[in-house]
Amino acid sequence: MAAMANRRFSAKRSRVAPAGGKSRFGLGLFLVVAGGFAGTFGALQMEGDVPEAAASVALPLRGEMPPPRGEVAPPASPDRLSARFGLCHRGGGRNCVVDGDTFWFEGEKYRIADIDTPETHPARCAEEAALGEAATRRLHGWLNEGAFTLETIDRDTDQYDRKLRIVRRRGASVGDALVDAGLARRWEGYRQPWC
Repeated sequence: MAAMANRRFSAKRSRVAPAGGKSRFGLGLFLVVAGGFAGTFGALQMEGDVPEAAASVALPLRGEMPPPRGEVAPPASPDRLSARFGLCHRGGGRNCVVDGDTFWFEGEKYRIADIDTPETHPARCAEEAALGEAATRRLHGWLNEGAFTLETIDRDTDQYDRKLRIVRRRGASVGDALVDAGLARRWEGYRQPWC
């Protein structure tokens, strides 16, 4: 009987503390904790109902720094539109820039509503041609830099059936950028000469 008790005792002891002296309990605990973290992370990645407080938290994009402690992060960008734009100075197109204030996007022709840029076809003088070409290149580059938003105004189209929109990225108007660069003027309801 004593021999049998000794065998049970030594069997229990070997399960608790193997020959190396380390317990398997630590590995099991690690696996349970790791599984819990993985499950929580997976649940956060799933789409579906998210509590309102959690949904309002804006996580920084890669490379962005969170705001300093005590400051509120800016709202997430509503910019959802993007394409790779080419140039189409004369004809129509799908995603291309006509001149400094006109472009095609997804088969629709748009006129930037808050600005007027120099004409490129035909320009009335060499200075207008140079400014118009610079405005066209600037708009082309800006549109290809990332997602943007097309904001409606009080009129949907102009006399040439172009959709009138203010074009923004992260709230800033491309029209403002072109005006600041000296490549556009604020639209005041009529064209002004550039020569």
